[in-house]
Amino acid sequence: MITLRKVNFLVFLTGWFFFPFNDFKGYSILGEYKNEACSFFFAFGFLILFMQFLKNGNFKIPINSKIFNVLLFFLLWCLCTTILNINTVWVSYFKQTGGIYRFIRQYISIIISCIIFFLYYWNVLESKKIYKLLFILRKTLFFSLIFVFGYGFLETLIQVFHITPIRYFLKLFDFFPFLDINYSGDGRISSVAYESPSLGNYLITISAWMFSYVLTSKKTFRFLPSFMVLFLAYFSGSRTALIVISVQLFLFLMVLYKMKEYRKVLLNGLVSLLLISTTFLVVNGNSILKDVDKKVESLYFFKNLKENNSNKSRLGMQYASLQVFIEHPIIGVGYGQETYYKRFKYPHWATVDNWEFKNIYNNHSITSFPSAYNIYTRFLAETGIIGISIWFYLIYLCITQSKKIFKSTLPNERIIGFILFISFVGLSLNWLQTDFLRQHGFWLCLVILIKINHERNSRVLFEKESVKLVS
Repeated sequence: MITLRKVNFLVFLTGWFFFPFNDFKGYSILGEYKNEACSFFFAFGFLILFMQFLKNGNFKIPINSKIFNVLLFFLLWCLCTTILNINTVWVSYFKQTGGIYRFIRQYISIIISCIIFFLYYWNVLESKKIYKLLFILRKTLFFSLIFVFGYGFLETLIQVFHITPIRYFLKLFDFFPFLDINYSGDGRISSVAYESPSLGNYLITISAWMFSYVLTSKKTFRFLPSFMVLFLAYFSGSRTALIVISVQLFLFLMVLYKMKEYRKVLLNGLVSLLLISTTFLVVNGNSILKDVDKKVESLYFFKNLKENNSNKSRLGMQYASLQVFIEHPIIGVGYGQETYYKRFKYPHWATVDNWEFKNIYNNHSITSFPSAYNIYTRFLAETGIIGISIWFYLIYLCITQSKKIFKSTLPNERIIGFILFISFVGLSLNWLQTDFLRQHGFWLCLVILIKINHERNSRVLFEKESVKLVS
């Protein structure tokens, strides 16, 4: 029998299939979510959830979870710090936007990701068996990756190997929803995402899920998902993705090495990677070597600071945010308010000969606010030492509790702990280069962590009660 619950679970999985798709025009009225295909499905799913609530009054909130309460406390502090700064928030004005309006839009955005979508995930997954859920969700992400890889592989042939006739095959993807065929000529790929960093963000989110195939399968296929992630990360040219996924990969290899039963698997994987790399070098060695040299050169962030406007902008924004924090260290300047202050703090070395500041960040006709390029420096400026302490505590709980689950004696729990631990580490590092909370993968992992903690606590309680009955 088809029920609203089953339909909503299908909507949930469909949303995660379309998670990387954001290379389409979208709807400006949706603000930050205007071109996120997955958000359309999650919003529709929440509407179904609301209909279920009206029908049977059933709506669950993990109110007993310490992690969820810390999250609520952080959101409450974001509101409090803005109220405490209301005198300046009221009169702030920049890029045709007042401080109050800016706060409302930013606060609604954070509520959508951290509360509405979070509670949607929780209510959809709360009744599911955690182990069955793991394999269904991972398979959905893998099918999505196959599509992303297929598109990205064709794009690589065009962008890197200059096989231009391939573009006619690429046009076939135009028939797929939430996708406008678009690729740059700079040798970087973005696949179904609108830009390379966005593709990198997606890969960081799913990497642990794909690495876990090595732990759960005995077939040669187990290496394929990991290879696809590494292939796309490399050719995307995203510095953040290259660095963060390298860290995630290192943690993964450390896990394999410490587990004796997987050391042979580790060796086989490295041999397979070597054979694949050798094949590419034989086919087109010169292009590959030049591309490797280019990628390595791009990782020298400070070396390229003078020549690279993007690097200057990123570091300059982070520097300006820190200057705002120094002047308002305790409670910050209010959520969503840092730009009203930091625009007077831009360092000269970042703005000189940098067209981005002149044409975008200081251009009043472009109403979008400049990015902070770092969630931590943004929270320091906007919420002060109190807010950032709460946020760091939330991340600390996520990583330590995931690590604890990974040390479980139950195989399935170990796999889930592995995915959560590597995902939380990667996404936390990724926030060093992004300043938004629309990290859907983080909130999904948070829901799974709360759910498995609830199941573990219930099992321990049951075992204790059983001992009492026996005694």
